[in-house]
Amino acid sequence: MTGRQRDGHTDWCAGGHRCGLGEHRSEEIVIDLPGHGRAVLVRVRTAAGREHAEVRVRVALAAAELPARRQLVGLLGDLRQAVTRAAIAARPRPRRAA
Repeated sequence: MTGRQRDGHTDWCAGGHRCGLGEHRSEEIVIDLPGHGRAVLVRVRTAAGREHAEVRVRVALAAAELPARRQLVGLLGDLRQAVTRAAIAARPRPRRAA
């Protein structure tokens, strides 16, 4: 029953110091690839009731400048695709005429 309220918090809310200024925040979900990268995802409900996924990504870059820049270009392209895919999935579907 995701989203259900308990004492003003959702069932996924981590509570405690994580919630403040009207926001509710989940525990962090961490994907850690030692030596390569780390991603941290937190579900957030704002004071206005809008829900978001907050994602932090840290990726080890190549030591040389050109390969590091290529990595960054690829990473930005992948992030753009992920954000676009999430935005499309969240868009309300038009109703069909009966």
